[in-house]
Amino acid sequence: MRLTSSSFEPGGPIPALFTCEGQDISPEFDWTDAPRETKSFALIIHDPDAPIRNGFTHWVLYDIPSHIHHIGANQPRTPKIAGLGIQGKNDAGGIGYIGPCPPSGTHRYFARLFALRAELGLQPGAIRDELEEAIEGHASEEAEVMGTYAKAHRKAAC
Repeated sequence: MRLTSSSFEPGGPIPALFTCEGQDISPEFDWTDAPRETKSFALIIHDPDAPIRNGFTHWVLYDIPSHIHHIGANQPRTPKIAGLGIQGKNDAGGIGYIGPCPPSGTHRYFARLFALRAELGLQPGAIRDELEEAIEGHASEEAEVMGTYAKAHRKAAC
């Protein structure tokens, strides 16, 4: 399985549009070559470089139907996105995507997509740990794309 984003190049900088210095909208993702037995997908965006224990999770999206292979940019911050899936809480405590906003330096942001052999049935608002626990034993494949970001301007950390 392969995960890509037309919003940024693999290993390259994430444009400010998708961060706290821009419009803070979610980036676009596409994937191919999912296993045949896939019943749903789950997406996690995580910053392991954040200066807090276990890093910072920016987006948790799950129960994405198996026929979906694209997430458009600028998804709403609602518990459920019609035709796309269910959103969990980011580490700022909100539902949906929150963009990069590192307090200093360049951070890495890993988008990981899981192909699952089941629908998870988690309620909206699950946190990353809950999703990862639910995924255990159901993931048949995983794909990842990483982007980086460093603030251009000094702002309070988000």
